[in-house]
Amino acid sequence: MKRRNIYLLIIVLLLVACNTRTIRLNGGDYRGETEGDQPSGYGKWDKDDGSESYHGFWTYGMMNGSGTLTNGDYCYRGDFKDNKYDGYGELLYKDSLIYSGRWIKGERTRGTVTDSIGRRIFGLWKADTLVSGKRIDSLGVYVGKMDRKGCAEGHGYRIDNDGDYYEGHWRKDMRNVFGFSVTAKKGLRAGEWKNDSYMGERVVYTSDRIYGIDISKYQHEKTKIVTRKVRVRKRRHHVWKTVKKVVVTRFGIDWDNIRITHLGTLSKKDVSGKADFPISFIYIKSTEGTSITNDYYANDCKQIRKRGMHAGAYHFFSTLSDAAAQARFFIRHTSFHSGDFPPVLDVEPTHKQIASIGGKHVLFHRIRTWMKIVEKHTGVKPILYVSQSFVNTYLPSAPDIKNNYMVWIARYGEYKPDIKLIYWQLCPDGTVRGIHGEVDINVFNGYSTQYDDFIRNNCFK
Repeated sequence: MKRRNIYLLIIVLLLVACNTRTIRLNGGDYRGETEGDQPSGYGKWDKDDGSESYHGFWTYGMMNGSGTLTNGDYCYRGDFKDNKYDGYGELLYKDSLIYSGRWIKGERTRGTVTDSIGRRIFGLWKADTLVSGKRIDSLGVYVGKMDRKGCAEGHGYRIDNDGDYYEGHWRKDMRNVFGFSVTAKKGLRAGEWKNDSYMGERVVYTSDRIYGIDISKYQHEKTKIVTRKVRVRKRRHHVWKTVKKVVVTRFGIDWDNIRITHLGTLSKKDVSGKADFPISFIYIKSTEGTSITNDYYANDCKQIRKRGMHAGAYHFFSTLSDAAAQARFFIRHTSFHSGDFPPVLDVEPTHKQIASIGGKHVLFHRIRTWMKIVEKHTGVKPILYVSQSFVNTYLPSAPDIKNNYMVWIARYGEYKPDIKLIYWQLCPDGTVRGIHGEVDINVFNGYSTQYDDFIRNNCFK
């Protein structure tokens, strides 16, 4: 207490020594240092009706530097610049701290706030409006987009204290639209949500999602067998003979204008607005077995990369040839460039074909062989493409593949993934402006944040 009194005495003496004055200012009295007729230096201002007061530093009549401003039940203490909060400062309501952090020209930018029900938020502000942050309460932590009141609004994720996890879209602090959760009781649930209730594994397709396509020679050419009768001479007579001819019609791709305009009709889909989606990645068939190549592969890759999209290559697996030979054939005929997506092994055998080679365990041995050879050569872990029925029927017998490799699923109806799903093929009969005929449409399992992480961590460097 004695030390505090000494400090107060020093301040008083300094005020006296520095030509302190009392002047009228903005409906109140100012007492402190001045320069000319303006407050400059340290001083205190009190409004006549007692509603406002400020004590701190001034420059030519304006609050500049450190100080404390009280306005009714609100109190700000921190840095000022030209009468506005600017720099680090704390805002209190009565005795409660409601914001602590950075200010620019009187607006909050980055700091800590407590919402109306006592939850602590470490947030980002734009135009003095909270837009995103990390919120901590007694049950867990939320990180993502927020509304001005600190409620979850937009994309974000939440981890509860008991380990439950949800990531996806939020509306008014409740899970809504699309997202996935992992809980001890329910396991993995991905799909549509409404006001915190899980509606089912349905997807709302919006422009926020990341779309891709996969193509082969069939987007470039159409084969048709034409039969006609011709008159030929046989001995001394002319006879009519039926002749079959293969006619190949070729189509170009308008690479500058490709966009997804329809998501197919094989299954019902919920599309928000009109389907008019940009394409972010394209997989091209490179090889099949040990003898089939795609004549259009090289130029398709060139055009895709030229336009800033991500290219990827896939190999169609054959049960009739050696897996190692297929891997070497794929490597020999495929190019790998920086920014390319991981190579894909397309596995689509029938039940009869699997039985003919000795069963599922033989098939998985061959899959492992192909994946290991390609990964060793490229330095990038391949992705396995299978159907939903294959996942349900066979994949549980290969837990190492299920756990170690990301999976691309052809899913045209309900799906229940408990695997490292990276993208799914939502239809084989989509429409893409600029490409002739039907096209396989795919969607990335995540949004822009996860997509950027995938490119950074899984693609060719």
